[in-house]
Amino acid sequence: MTRNPVRKALLERALTLGTWVQVGHAAIAEVLATVGFDWICADAEHTDIGPAEFAALARGLHGRGPVPLVRVRENDPLAIRQMLDMGAQGVIVPLVNSAAEAEAAVRAAKYSPRGVRGFAFHRGNQWGAGFADYVVHANDDVAVVVMVESKSAVENIDAILAVDGVDGVFIGPYDLSGSYGRPGRTADPVVRDACARVAAACRSAGKAAGIHVVLPTPESVGQAIAEGFTFVALGVDTVFLRDAARQALAATGRGPRP
Repeated sequence: MTRNPVRKALLERALTLGTWVQVGHAAIAEVLATVGFDWICADAEHTDIGPAEFAALARGLHGRGPVPLVRVRENDPLAIRQMLDMGAQGVIVPLVNSAAEAEAAVRAAKYSPRGVRGFAFHRGNQWGAGFADYVVHANDDVAVVVMVESKSAVENIDAILAVDGVDGVFIGPYDLSGSYGRPGRTADPVVRDACARVAAACRSAGKAAGIHVVLPTPESVGQAIAEGFTFVALGVDTVFLRDAARQALAATGRGPRP
């Protein structure tokens, strides 16, 4: 029985809505926590967010509602362990192309006997004050989502989903489009077909399907949900900031500088 509401939703294939954070400052987390997202995921793969920056974000989220997640920099035991130790309640693991790589991600995130995660006093267990309780519940509480962002991953999706401990998969639409030779063309029929194949495989396996709606509109979000995606990321902090600034400037009649 998990105490993590996001993992519970993943296991039940219930809809959750979150967003990405690329700016590693606690104030970003504090602001976004007021909006109503179910989870907020720090991007440690494509930014300078490391364990210290993520710890600051997690402190900003503490007690404010959204579950702190992190996309780790790579499918590596130390990278995964460090972020969980800093207070992540789930990891999104990039570039998982096979069942063996999915198994490695799960093992890195779980304590023995399921996995190889190291034991220590850390922020996640209140620096040891909650060590015993944390160790007992961590394997049930930590969510593991693996990213499908290549043609190879789509071709191996059934085997990836069959790995015990994979709570869901998450499509990286831009990387996926590049893998099919259509970089950035996320609406291309070939890319859309690949996304549909992943969503169908998730339905068959009873696993959650996730996707990043990079530029959310009522139409794009509605389409993702209608297609069966239940773990949905809406936008990203850097784009929110840029677009709001552009709208403010446009309200004066001035367009963006060339």
